Amino acid sequence: MARFLDELPLSLALIMALTLGLAPFTPEPHIWEKLKMLAAGDLRRGIDIFDLCLHGAPWLLLLAKLGRMAVTARRG
Repeated sequence: MARFLDELPLSLALIMALTLGLAPFTPEPHIWEKLKMLAAGDLRRGIDIFDLCLHGAPWLLLLAKLGRMAVTARRG
């Protein structure tokens, strides 16, 4: 996994987070809607959980990439 994160371009991870992670953009991004549902305790349907995973995955990948960059820079 570390090798994958090292070889993944930061620009690609950022583009994925900003497109798939935020789509659809109107009336509000899906990830924001699902996070609000999760905070309110309304995230019960399977499709809503799937949506949260689908739209959250690019953000988690971006965070993992940034974390890996920080770790390797510190060792540097």
